[in-house]
Amino acid sequence: MSTAGRTYNDAIDALNTLQTPHDIIEQRRKAGIRPDASSIEEMKVYLDRIGYKLSDLTRLNIVHVAGTKGKGSTCAFVDAILGEHRRVHGSPRKTGLFISPHLIAVRERIRINSEPISEELFAKYFFDVWDRLEKAGAVDETVAQGSKPIYARYLTLMSWHVFLQEGIDVAVYETGIGGEFDATNIVEQPVASGITSLGIDHVFALGDTVEKIAWHKAGIMKHGSPAFTVHQSEDAAAVLNNRALEKSVELKVLKVDPRLQGVRVRPDALFQKKNATLGIALAETVLRKLGSSDVDGTSLAKTFVDGLEGVIFRGRCEVKEEEKVTWHVDGAHTADSLKVAAKWFTEEVDGHTGPRVLIFNQQGRSEAVDFLESIHSAAKREGKPTFDLVIFCTNVTYIKTGYKRDFVNRQADAREVHDMVVQHRFEEKWMAMEPTAKVRVVPTIEDAIEQVRALGSGLDQNVKVDALITGSLHLVGGALGMLEQADAL
Repeated sequence: MSTAGRTYNDAIDALNTLQTPHDIIEQRRKAGIRPDASSIEEMKVYLDRIGYKLSDLTRLNIVHVAGTKGKGSTCAFVDAILGEHRRVHGSPRKTGLFISPHLIAVRERIRINSEPISEELFAKYFFDVWDRLEKAGAVDETVAQGSKPIYARYLTLMSWHVFLQEGIDVAVYETGIGGEFDATNIVEQPVASGITSLGIDHVFALGDTVEKIAWHKAGIMKHGSPAFTVHQSEDAAAVLNNRALEKSVELKVLKVDPRLQGVRVRPDALFQKKNATLGIALAETVLRKLGSSDVDGTSLAKTFVDGLEGVIFRGRCEVKEEEKVTWHVDGAHTADSLKVAAKWFTEEVDGHTGPRVLIFNQQGRSEAVDFLESIHSAAKREGKPTFDLVIFCTNVTYIKTGYKRDFVNRQADAREVHDMVVQHRFEEKWMAMEPTAKVRVVPTIEDAIEQVRALGSGLDQNVKVDALITGSLHLVGGALGMLEQADAL
C-alpha cells in the first residue's frame, strides 16, 4: 500500500485482514488455547514498537471498566459526565472513549469529546501504527518482525496512539473480553477501575463459572488505584475481594447511589441505576484528581445530573418510529440480558393491538440457541402467540452487496452463514417451544426489515407493527444503519 492517499476504506480493508479466520479459531478452541499472560507481553512489545513507553499511558488518566453486563453503559455515563463538566467548566479539555464493538462504523470505537473520530483521522492514525509496525526492528523475540496484533488488539494499540497524539486529558477504557489478559490491561496506573455486574459469558476464553470469570475481570484492579464494583453474587464477590487483597487494592462495593433519586436514567431500571452509580464514582474520582469543585460527595452537581440524563446508549432499549412500524432495538448477548430485553419490549407494547415481530440473530455461539428460552418466557402471552412473526436472519447486511465493509466478519464460518445453519437451528428450537408459531429464516438483515415493513403496509390505518430487534450487536448495528440511513452513530 502506498504511503499517500490511503482512505478510511483502505484502513478498514487492512484492519479486516487482522481478523482471525474461523478455521484457526476452531483449531485453537479444540487445542484448548486461551488468552494468557503472553498476550499482555505482546501488547507491551507492540506499544514499544510504535514509539511509546508504558509510563506514557499514565498521562491519559485512564478510567478502566470491566464486567459482563453494563460496562458499555457505565463507560457512557462517565464520558457524558466528563463532557458536561467540560462544557460548563472547560475541563477536562479533551476526553477519549474506547469502547467495543461498533454499531455501524469501526471509528465509533475511538471517540474524542464523545464523537467518533473522523474517517480522515482514523485513516491517518491507522496507517501511522501500521507503518511503524512494518518498519520496527525485532529487538524482542516475543513478536515476529513486521507483525501486527489481531483486530481488536490493533484497535486498542491505535487508540493509545490517537489519544496521546491528540493530547487527551482523561480516557475511559472498556475492556474487550475479561480483564486480566485483555489488551487494554497493560495500563499500569489507571486513575480508577470499575467492575460492573458479573455473569456467565465468553465461556471458552474465561471459564464456565462466575468465579473463574470474576478472576479475569478483577485483573484490571491495580495497586495504588481505587477500585469500585456493584453488588455481586456471593461467589463472584468472594473472588473479587480475594483478588483485591492479593493486590493490596481497596475495593469499594457500591449500593445504588441515593443521589440518583429524581434523576432520569434510561431505562429506569435497577440494573441501569447500578451502572449509573458506578459511573458517578469513577467520574468523581477522576474529577477529584483534576481538582474539580463539582465533587462534594453530598449532592450531585448539575453537570453530573445533566450528563447522566443526556446519555442515549445507542442500540440499547431504543425506539424508532416509522409510519407503519415501531422498531424496538436492544442489543443483548446473554440469557439474562435477553430476558431483560424481552421484558422491556413487552412492557413497551402493552395494550397495543398490532402484530408483534421478533428479529433475532447471534452468530457463532453454540449456547445462543438456549438464549431463545429467555426471550420466549419473558415475552409469552396468554392465549396468543408470543410473537405473530419470528424472523431469524444472518448478520449479512444487504441483499445485493453483502456485508458493509465495517461489518465483514471472518471469524464466522462462511459456509454456515451461507447455508443459514444457525438460523435453522433457531427455527427448530422456537418451533419446539411453540409449534404453532410463524417462523421465517432469511439471509440478510435487509430481508428481515423488508418483511416487517411489508407486514405493516397491509394493516389498517391506525394499527402498527411492533418489532423487537435483539441479539447480536452486529445485527442491531446493521439494522440501525439501515433504519437511519446513517454511516456512523
